[in-house]
Amino acid sequence: MKITIDEVKYVAALARLELKPEEAEAMAGQLDKILSYVDKLNEVDTSKTEPTTHAISITNAFRDDVLRESLGQKKAIANAPRQNGESFVVPRVI
Repeated sequence: MKITIDEVKYVAALARLELKPEEAEAMAGQLDKILSYVDKLNEVDTSKTEPTTHAISITNAFRDDVLRESLGQKKAIANAPRQNGESFVVPRVI
């Protein structure tokens, strides 16, 4: 086993988890399987593979900024459920 029960208990203590002995043992086995799989992945030859940030090629669809007239105050509050003619009225939060 690559990971010991003591290591599992140590990490559980850092995470403030209380593990029963059988849970710690099961966790050690599961973590060992995960680490073994990662070791297996490290054996794969990736020297001819370019590093990527996404599985598919993604490009941003930016548009040019166009200056437009902004929405007026009266139009902005016209459909508000509650307003006082100048601004939105919202519940007081203290």
